[in-house]
Amino acid sequence: MKREVIHTNAAPAAVGPYSQAIRLGSMVYSSGQIPLDPETGEIVAGGIKEQAERALTNLRSVIEASGSSLGQVIKVTCFITDMKMFGDMNAVYAGFFGENPPARSCVGVASLPKGALVEFEAVATTD
Repeated sequence: MKREVIHTNAAPAAVGPYSQAIRLGSMVYSSGQIPLDPETGEIVAGGIKEQAERALTNLRSVIEASGSSLGQVIKVTCFITDMKMFGDMNAVYAGFFGENPPARSCVGVASLPKGALVEFEAVATTD
């Protein structure tokens, strides 16, 4: 199977030695997306709702750059710094994935890069 590095300017550039995503055959594995504005490289202003919106928009951009879509996402992992924000994050998330959402895990963490409140990574298919 061919291994392809995925990159798009519609999502923030990697801030370390990793790719935005890798496509291997028909499978796509994204790196975690935090709420960075791709133009400024800064965390978006606001709270969990604004940050979840930006991080999921970044994730969608990376997934679409791979030739897939949010409708073809199989699994999402969410990392959140305070589970008290789960309800607000979940409401934003539902708007991106609709009635037939992918499998998901949500993990509470002590901190995330650049002080982000939330991060999302996904596995998708191009089939």
